[in-house]
Amino acid sequence: MLSWDEFDKEDTEAPAAKGAAQPQQPMGAELERLDSAGDAAAHQARAIAADDSAAVARAKAALNDLDIAEGLAELEGSAARVTVDSKRMINCRADLNQLVPFKYDWAWQKYLDGCANHWMPQEVNMTTDIALWKSADGLTDDERRIVLRNLGFFSTADSLVANNLALAVYRLITNPECRQYILRQAFEEAIHTHAYQYCIESLGMDEGEIFNMYHEIPSVAKKAAWGLKYTRAISDPEFKTGTPETDKELLRNLIAYYCVLEGIFFYCGFTQILSMGRRNKMTGVAEQFQYILRDESMHLNFGIDVINQIKIENPHLWDAEMKEEATQMILQGTQLEIEYARDTMPRGVLGMNAAMMEDYLKFIANRRLTQIGLKEEYPGTTNPFPWMSEIMDLKKEKNFFETRVIEYQTGGALSWD
Repeated sequence: MLSWDEFDKEDTEAPAAKGAAQPQQPMGAELERLDSAGDAAAHQARAIAADDSAAVARAKAALNDLDIAEGLAELEGSAARVTVDSKRMINCRADLNQLVPFKYDWAWQKYLDGCANHWMPQEVNMTTDIALWKSADGLTDDERRIVLRNLGFFSTADSLVANNLALAVYRLITNPECRQYILRQAFEEAIHTHAYQYCIESLGMDEGEIFNMYHEIPSVAKKAAWGLKYTRAISDPEFKTGTPETDKELLRNLIAYYCVLEGIFFYCGFTQILSMGRRNKMTGVAEQFQYILRDESMHLNFGIDVINQIKIENPHLWDAEMKEEATQMILQGTQLEIEYARDTMPRGVLGMNAAMMEDYLKFIANRRLTQIGLKEEYPGTTNPFPWMSEIMDLKKEKNFFETRVIEYQTGGALSWD
C-alpha cells in the first residue's frame, strides 16, 4: 500500500534516477496536463468494477446520464465571468452563487458585523428575574402586564420575520452579498425567538397563553395580521419578480417588514422592557432585549439600504402611487403601535404613559419616512425619552456598532449604569 512518505520520496527521487534535471514546462501547459489527467481519473473512477454491488453499479450508471447543463437556466449568465455592474438587487441575471466581486460593500460589512455580534440566550443570568417574578409583591400589576404582553407579541413576531426572509425575500433578492446577510439575519431571528422562549420558560409562564397571544389579544393580533398581509403574495412558490407589478409587490413587503414590523412594531415593547431594566427590575429579560435590539438595529439599517438601492436601480417603481402607499403603510403601522401602547399601558407606569409613547412612536415614524425619501407626517414631534438615545441610538443608526455606549462581551455582560 502506498503511503504519503513513499509518495513524497517517489516524487523527489524521480529526476535523480534519470541522471539529469528535466526542462521546466510552462505553467499553462502543466495545468492543462493536470486537468486532462484529473478528468481521466474521475472518468475511470466511475467505471463499474467487478466487486461493485448492484446498487453501486446503478448509481454509477445513473451518473453517466447526468446532464451538467440541466438547471443552469436558473443561473442565467453563469457561463460568463460575473461583473460588479451585473449584480443588481433584484432581477439579476448573473450567477447567484458567485459572492465576489462585491457590488455592495455595506452588505458584506453588515454580515461581518452580525457575525462579530454573536450571542446566545443562555449566556444571560435569569436568577434575579425568576425570584422577582415569583415574589407576590415584586412587580406591580401594570409591570406584569407589560412583561406578559411583550413576550406574547415578540415570541411570534420574530418567527414571522424569519419565515418571510427564508421563504420569500431570500429567493427574490438576487444579489449574493445581500443574500449572505439575509442568511445571517434569519439565524438571528431564530436566536431572538429562542431568547423569548428562554425567558418564558425561565419565569414559568403559561406557554400556551403566551404563544397564542397573537391569535387571542386584539392589539397583538392586529399587528401580526397586518404583517402577514404583506407576505401572502410573495410567499407563493410561483411568485416571480420581473414586471413592475411584481417588483412593487416585493418592495411593499420589504417596507412592511423592515420599516414597520422591525422599524416601528418593536419599539414600544423595547422601550417598556428597557425602562424596567434601568429601574433594576427584570434585568435578565431587559438584557436579552438589549442584545436583540442591537441585532434589530442592524436589520433595520440593512433593509433601508436594500429598499433605497432598489429605488435607485428601478426608479420607475418609486412613482407617486408607490410613495403614497409606502406612506400609508408606515402611518398604519404607527397607529397600530399606538393602540398597542394604550393596551399595554392603560395607566402610567415606569416613568411613562401612553401619550408619551404616542409622541415617541410619531418621532420614530418621521424617521422611517425620511429614511426612504418621504416627508415627515408628524412635524415638530420630539423624543420624549432622551435616555433612549443611548440605548436605541435612533439618531445614529447608521453607525450603531461604532457609537454604542455598551460594549458586547460573550457571557452576558451588559451594564445598566
